[in-house]
Amino acid sequence: MAAAPEKLDGGSWTATTRAIRVTVAPRYLADESAPDEDRFIFAYTVEIVNEGEETVRLIARHWRITDGQGRTEEVRGPGVVGEQPTLKPGQSFTYTSGAPLPTPSGIMVGDYHMLTDAGQPFVVAIPAFALESPHMVRTLH
Repeated sequence: MAAAPEKLDGGSWTATTRAIRVTVAPRYLADESAPDEDRFIFAYTVEIVNEGEETVRLIARHWRITDGQGRTEEVRGPGVVGEQPTLKPGQSFTYTSGAPLPTPSGIMVGDYHMLTDAGQPFVVAIPAFALESPHMVRTLH
C-alpha cells in the first residue's frame, strides 16, 4: 500500500510504496517557455530509492498529466528516459524529464510498474505534484 504523498521542503513531493521511495522535484523552465504562445515547459527530477530488502527492476511508467483547464493526457511506456533500471537494496536511480503544457499550471501523477528478482510484479505510486509557473492566476474563494 502506498503512503500518502508528502510535500518536502524545497518544493519536492515524496511517496513510498512497498519500500520504494519516489521523490519528485518539479520546476518551471522560463527560458524554454513561450507564455504568449500558450507554451509552458516544466522539468521534473525523480529519485527512486530502494529502501527494501529485495532487488527490483523498473519495467514501465504511466503518467496522468492534467493541465490548468482540466484536460488530461496519459503517457505510458517502457522504463524511464530509455532505461529500465535495476535497484538493489539501498540503491537509487535519479533522472530528469519534462512536460509541456498549454496552461501556466497543471498536475502530474502516475505509477511505475516494477518486477522483483523473483518475478513478482507490483506497482509503485508516483506522488501527485503541481506544475506551477509564475504566470498562474491565483484566486481565493
